[in-house]
Formats: sequence, C-alpha cells, structure tokens
Amino acid sequence: MATISAATSFTGFCYSKSRLQGLKPTVHVDGRPRRMVAVRAEGLGINPSIRKEEAKVVDSVLVDELSKPLTPYCRCWRSGIFPLCDGTHVKHNKATGDNVGPLLLKKPKE
Repeated sequence: MATISAATSFTGFCYSKSRLQGLKPTVHVDGRPRRMVAVRAEGLGINPSIRKEEAKVVDSVLVDELSKPLTPYCRCWRSGIFPLCDGTHVKHNKATGDNVGPLLLKKPKE
C-alpha cells in the first residue's frame, strides 16, 4: 500500500519545497496567510486498484469552453507544471509498475 506524507509544517503553516528554500508563504487577498498541504504518495504507486489490466489509465472529457483542442491534466502528482501533465507519469510508471495516465480535456469537433 502507498504511504502518503504531508510537507513539514512551520509556525502552523505547511510549506512546499519552494517555501523551504526561502520564499514567503502565499497570502489571501486580505493578507491572511494561506494554509497549504503538499501531499506525496510513495511506495507502490498512485493507482492501487483502478483498471489495472490496462497499460495506462487515461480518461477523456469533452468540454465546450476550451481555448485549445486538448489539455492534459496530471493524475500522478509528479508533473513539473502541475496541474497540467508534462509526461512525468511515464517515468513514474516504469519505476513503480503503476499505470496512471493523464486526464484529457478535449474540445468537441464542430
């Protein structure tokens, strides 16, 4: 089973890696600090049971209001441009035997 860990908390707020490197925490418009938790799955993989017979689980959704014909969203939580997919799931799948893939938002053909 995969383990899930949260980022280290300092003075009551959770900081991501960039915050630990000296950047200030993000704030709400009214100036209140924003609480953030970074979740990272480790171990066996992200997808322990869904459609394991498939080489890669990819789902598509048609959305009329898209500006581009295709927008891939990350579901492995490892993308460098999260929430968008950059293909990092390929490396994750090879390392763990997982089969997670992106969620594809598609503009319907007219």
